[in-house]
Amino acid sequence: QVQLVESGGGLVQAGGSLRLSCAASGSIFSINVLGWYRQAPGKQRELVASISDGGIPNYADSVKGRFTISRDNAKMMVFLQMNSLSPEDTAVYYCNAKGRSFGWRDFWGQGTQVTVSS
Repeated sequence: QVQLVESGGGLVQAGGSLRLSCAASGSIFSINVLGWYRQAPGKQRELVASISDGGIPNYADSVKGRFTISRDNAKMMVFLQMNSLSPEDTAVYYCNAKGRSFGWRDFWGQGTQVTVSS
């Protein structure tokens, strides 16, 4: 099993930046992909960005050029640097982990609120 704990959310003005962090614990050596999802009120949870254990990132079109995902395999942490934030980025952001050994099931953190004011 894997446990995920996010930090770094908060309130920021449009155009500002935030950095989210997520620390994984448990069976961390079985984790292959780490990622960030978000869910805005009344909307489905959506992928924001993910990164493979080889460091290859994948981004939603809506965040390309503004957000950067990175990971520290030694500490098994994943980060999301968010720049040029807009009110449309307001959501609860969830850390996600997947691994082949787990049958690619999803592990989720508790979520962290990001609010961007106009």
